[in-house]
Amino acid sequence: MIPESVAAVQDALAAEQYVADRELAVAIHLALQMGRPLFLEGEAGVGKTEVAKVLSSMLDAELIRLQCYEGLDVSQALYEWDYARQMLAIRLLEAGGDHAAVGDIMSREFLVARPLLRAVEEAAAGRRPVLLIDELDRADEEFEAYLLELLSDFQVTVPEVETVRAETPPVVVVTSNRTREIHDALKRRCIYHWIDYPDFAREVAILQRKAPEVSDELVKELAAAMQKLRDQDLFKPPGVAETLDWASALLVLGEQHLTPELADETLGVVLKYQEDIERVRHHGVEELVS
Repeated sequence: MIPESVAAVQDALAAEQYVADRELAVAIHLALQMGRPLFLEGEAGVGKTEVAKVLSSMLDAELIRLQCYEGLDVSQALYEWDYARQMLAIRLLEAGGDHAAVGDIMSREFLVARPLLRAVEEAAAGRRPVLLIDELDRADEEFEAYLLELLSDFQVTVPEVETVRAETPPVVVVTSNRTREIHDALKRRCIYHWIDYPDFAREVAILQRKAPEVSDELVKELAAAMQKLRDQDLFKPPGVAETLDWASALLVLGEQHLTPELADETLGVVLKYQEDIERVRHHGVEELVS
């Protein structure tokens, strides 16, 4: 069931252990009520993909995920023919098999639906799924151009079979880490929201919800250290995912306080580039826990 107000969206997100500010709740509410895709931009690890997962859970809808990458083409995202089954059917026919049993090898039976077609078919059948188009900025501009058309009418035509159209579109979440700019024409079809790194209070709230076994004192120490790390001129500042990883790592080590020595030993949990680790050590790890 779709929440009927911004407050209801915030409550539903909180029930799924997702700590969202009001601006994100407003964007989600508008996307759901207006039937528009939700376009989320932000640095890696700030919780963009998690929004789609949480929406799937709170709406009790199937999550269909398309992970974008360089070289992704329409056939890999939309559909392709099951050539192995088609060849087997042809061999059965050549061996004198029953035509009725084999059927038309260019029918829906021999079609493999990829995420985009699956989402449209599910929505057309009245089962409104959540379609996650993850990290669109990794895909080529040619694929982005096709996606623009799909998001306009949610219609897929398979020339040999039929045209599938969803009168009520799926819930669509598009994410981007902004490694390149997404075309304005696609953004205009979406409700846009930038997810930033959390401030200290929100990061504390996230840790308390996601890692309740961590003491309040350690939660505050970790949140403060992450705020200081992001203030440094790092190549890749750590996101919320790394904060949770850091908390988990300290639990594994049986530690209840973040000391300079412990922070230095576990920098590889939150920083993924040697240059960033060296920069933090040069500035002094003691600063993180002072």
